[in-house]
Amino acid sequence: MTTEQKVALVEAVWETHGLAPALAAVELPKSTWYYHCNQKVAYEEKYAHLRPDLEAIARQHPEYGHRRTTVELREIYGHVVNHKVVQRLHQLWGLPLLRSTRAPKPSGIRQAIIAAGGRVNLVAQLEQIGLFEVAYTDFTELLFADGTRKAYLIPIIRHVCKMFYTALALLVWKRAKEAFQQYDIPYVGMIIHHDQDVVFTGYGWTGQLLLEDGVRLSYALRGAQDNPEMEAFISRFSVQDPEIVGSGKEENRSLFLDAQTLDELRAVVGDRMVYHNNERRHSRTESLAPLRYVEMLQSSP
Repeated sequence: MTTEQKVALVEAVWETHGLAPALAAVELPKSTWYYHCNQKVAYEEKYAHLRPDLEAIARQHPEYGHRRTTVELREIYGHVVNHKVVQRLHQLWGLPLLRSTRAPKPSGIRQAIIAAGGRVNLVAQLEQIGLFEVAYTDFTELLFADGTRKAYLIPIIRHVCKMFYTALALLVWKRAKEAFQQYDIPYVGMIIHHDQDVVFTGYGWTGQLLLEDGVRLSYALRGAQDNPEMEAFISRFSVQDPEIVGSGKEENRSLFLDAQTLDELRAVVGDRMVYHNNERRHSRTESLAPLRYVEMLQSSP
């Protein structure tokens, strides 16, 4: 199957079934998907023909949400679209305001991010990045039990040295801090870069890292496009990149699929983390494993 065919398949189902499962099903990396999306007509332009009818429905039926609007759009105006498309168009065009229905007020953290604009991406403002200055994190899905089940992985990976730690949100941060202390790596003032997912804009995450631990938080403005270090790691660790599958480097993918329970999957991820940090050589760390590279730098005069 060609990349264009995979993109077409994902485009047909992702709004119904979710982007990550659709990409995983056809083994298409996020980077390839976003590249093709950027070459296509903008979302608003694509659905511009729906705007007059959506505005008419919003004025005539101010109590309708996106689901009932979808039915009205189909039965009265003859437009068959997914309700998630209608929901997104409502948000893009401010149609809830026409319906006299106000969207929930953004949290204080979200308001601060909006007010900061481009300044919220601290990594993009750095001309050079020191060894222990920046770390990246994000969500990814791991399929296991022969592809019938999925789990969410939240890795934190260091810039340059490529060490990574994994668990769930605040738990992974707790474990990362323990590892930093073990290897005498200062984390106060460190930049943690991620997207604007609700987990990373919530009071639990920001309160712990920003207020209690003295970490600087950096937010991607364009999702995966602004977090290439993390996307590159995820595409290789979870092996969804078609250039890797079939190349003899997909041992992680096979191990994840062979795990039949969540405990087995945790054990596999733990083993692969140990291998990645202690044994796997990286070209950007002078062909040393991450921990060996850190030890070499710390022992240098």
